[in-house]
Amino acid sequence: MTTRPGPATGRRLPDTAVWSMIRAERAALADDLGGIGAEQWATPSLCDGLSVREVLAHLTAGASLGTLRWLAGVLRCRFDFDRQVAMRLAEQLGSGPADTLERFRRTVPSTTKPPLPAIAMLGETVVHGEDVRRPLGIRRAYPVGTVTAVAEYYRGTDLVVVAKGRVGGLRLVADDGPFRAGDGPLVSGRTVALVMAMTGRAAYCDDLDGDGVEVLRSRSGAR
Repeated sequence: MTTRPGPATGRRLPDTAVWSMIRAERAALADDLGGIGAEQWATPSLCDGLSVREVLAHLTAGASLGTLRWLAGVLRCRFDFDRQVAMRLAEQLGSGPADTLERFRRTVPSTTKPPLPAIAMLGETVVHGEDVRRPLGIRRAYPVGTVTAVAEYYRGTDLVVVAKGRVGGLRLVADDGPFRAGDGPLVSGRTVALVMAMTGRAAYCDDLDGDGVEVLRSRSGAR
């Protein structure tokens, strides 16, 4: 059984537990977006150049793209990964916001994924969920275990997005859970705010405290 690092304990989470978290986060996001107005789907997200609706389509694409289709797309796009992302996003937009949301709802139980670890899919779901929730003024009370698992993953990898490199030389301390990492100037706050700042969302630095916050903010442009 494949396992991933567990929340601040050194133990490893089985992928079955990670997929359970992914399903819960997808369902919560679908429920949150089910209540927004038609015009809100065009709200700019925290992903540069993407609207709320486009970010949701991107999540749907990731949950619908197995290794073989991913590789076929890479070859079709001549190893231009940004082009493939845009192509797959367009495939999942649907005829309108209601269709975009329904397509995403159908992915809730899916375990289809590109050649990435399951914990990376959880990270994508949490981070992109916040990318759309914050501009819409929606706040989610994340399970501590979920956001801690994501923080533990990102602090040790630059696989999908620069995160490990961004927080090098900083001490990260969650004030709502067990997450602790690194040495150096302090950055503290909610675990989800640490996750979002680790992945380059400068807006979340406003939610953090400590001598290291401005250092982290200055690194937000790194990809």
